[in-house]
Amino acid sequence: MALEDARHQVDLAFTRDDPRGLSQENAFAGATSFLRRRYAKDVMDYDLAVTGIPFDQAVTHRPGARFGPRAIREASCLQPYDPPYGWGFDPLSELAIADAGDMAFDYADTRSVPAAIQAHIGGLLDQGVGTVALGGDHFVTLPILRAYAQRHGPLALIQFDAHSDTWPDDNPDRIDHGTFLYKAIREGVVDPAATVSVGIRTENPDTLGVTILDAASIHRDGIEATLDRIRQVIGTRPVYLTFDIDALDPAFAPGTGTPVWGGLASWQAAALLRGLAGIDLLGGDVVEVSPPYDTTGATAIAAAHVATELICLYGWTRRKPAP
Repeated sequence: MALEDARHQVDLAFTRDDPRGLSQENAFAGATSFLRRRYAKDVMDYDLAVTGIPFDQAVTHRPGARFGPRAIREASCLQPYDPPYGWGFDPLSELAIADAGDMAFDYADTRSVPAAIQAHIGGLLDQGVGTVALGGDHFVTLPILRAYAQRHGPLALIQFDAHSDTWPDDNPDRIDHGTFLYKAIREGVVDPAATVSVGIRTENPDTLGVTILDAASIHRDGIEATLDRIRQVIGTRPVYLTFDIDALDPAFAPGTGTPVWGGLASWQAAALLRGLAGIDLLGGDVVEVSPPYDTTGATAIAAAHVATELICLYGWTRRKPAP
């Protein structure tokens, strides 16, 4: 059956009739939507929307994350042949997932970008879906969080990152990927008591009350202890999850703007994400993929898997009950 499907399926990003189901379209051909989902701006009849935020003008070092959404979509084309491994259910068949495309914005008018991102995500949320955003640099998470908090109140947050992103910045006009969490906490968008940062390995003395599980502690204490601590912090609250790809060690994700050694291995990130099954995930993002520095495509591949795991986490609490 898969062979027959492969012979006839092409450009499912435009031709798919059923929003649910796996795909046998050749991975090396066709229009590249995320996981071969159909492109749609009207997502009223969907459960979840994947969208790109190709903005990277807030970086402190290497640019290029504006190309991240495109690279992540291409890397994802190898995945929708089978259900995601290790989950025991198929979110692609149980959820109606759309690729809502990228956000439009004026790249030369950076001051207008935060409001544009918030409005873009807010417009999707108003259609009744959750979102998985593909960055872009980590600044984009701040207006996304604003859109969610506008509807849900102060958020619990799980942050995978090499950097705390709580460096002080009290200038409302500054756009900086290293201060997104500082501003989110100061604005009351994120509750620091219910926020945990995982994989940190850069010095920043002011964590604003955020629980830090640095990379060294994860290597030392292991996956289960780390998961227990994350769950203690967020409790049963609805939570947003943001994954900066530099949480991974540069050996696994070299294509990023501010790489730091000593990070998570791919297997650790996979085990942590899968171990979070059952959290009440509102939405999430994966950011800071910079294809110009990703010579083998390994970083985009990792990001595509992270985004798929976010879909699995979103679908886990919304899946059909077992017969």
